[in-house]
Amino acid sequence: MVEIWTHALASPRGVMKTAVDLEENGWDGLCVVDSQNLSGDPFVALAMAATVTDRIGLGTGVSNSVTRIAASTASAILSVDRISNGRALVGLGRGDSALAHIGRAPARMKQFEVYLRHLQTYLQGGAVPFNEIEMSDDVAPAVSHLGLADEPEESRITWHNGRGKKVPVEVAASGPLAIKVAARQADRIMFTLGADADRIAWGIDLAKQARRDAGLDPEGIAFGAYINCVPGKDLDQTRDLARGGLATFARFSVMHGKPNGPMSPVAAQALQGLYDTYDMNKHTQDDSRQASGLPTDFIDHFGVIGTPEKCIEKLRSLIAIGLDKLFFGVMFRLVQTQEGRTAKTLMEKEILPELRQVS
Repeated sequence: MVEIWTHALASPRGVMKTAVDLEENGWDGLCVVDSQNLSGDPFVALAMAATVTDRIGLGTGVSNSVTRIAASTASAILSVDRISNGRALVGLGRGDSALAHIGRAPARMKQFEVYLRHLQTYLQGGAVPFNEIEMSDDVAPAVSHLGLADEPEESRITWHNGRGKKVPVEVAASGPLAIKVAARQADRIMFTLGADADRIAWGIDLAKQARRDAGLDPEGIAFGAYINCVPGKDLDQTRDLARGGLATFARFSVMHGKPNGPMSPVAAQALQGLYDTYDMNKHTQDDSRQASGLPTDFIDHFGVIGTPEKCIEKLRSLIAIGLDKLFFGVMFRLVQTQEGRTAKTLMEKEILPELRQVS
């Protein structure tokens, strides 16, 4: 059965109300953003959400491989998993707004893959060799400088024995290199390729081939997708409600100025325009330059827009490709208006129940 998750801000108090609402209205899970300059601490927020819910999954959407060392991320999500009785997952990406607001671009691919491998090792109860942990002597010298009588010889989460269900690691990916890294290291790839069946099929094929090349079972990984879904009868209104979130996720397909993956010339042109106008200071906002400039045909193609019946048809076609999870992104922006709250209710009353029947 396909899982349907959504987004919230990492507000330690506000997330409690949001989590209860989502659990009561049939959602399978909630992820909070991890962007230290724009939102609260995600792991504190997830822990608070765990205390007021019993069923829904809880995770980060998404953390990155730069602002915390892998041991810190592992310890934090393991703590949430304990509090929630096994409902946690950790979502990772190379970093976007979290890095932009400390003056940095996304993590380099080599560092990202090593980080994912280390994170998985910690979550499995294993140990990471000290010489694999990148940290300049200018920041902190080796522990041997202390001249201790005895000292740790490797890095492990000593309070976690690795028994029981492992916390899943999901990776948000859009470009071919990120998809290949995710295929080798993640438990699930969450594609940020829009609601484009051809692009998602391309991503799945690429991931399975990467696993074959690495000597891994091509069927040993799950696939999901971040989707911008706004149901409603007024097309112009639903497009406007989707603009900010859709611009945010579409940008991942043109992060470094060159559109990636299969797409039409019209879509490539729209993505290039998005890249040329993107204002990080208006990230996720509907009135941003990047959101306002999106052509309507691109919104209709990249998003899931229109009547509930039309949305269900498109979502079913994506699930049929091989997705077992859909993540309706940037819900925290959508529900700031009455029109957005109406769209959320349509999702809960008409779309979620129908998708429950898709196996």
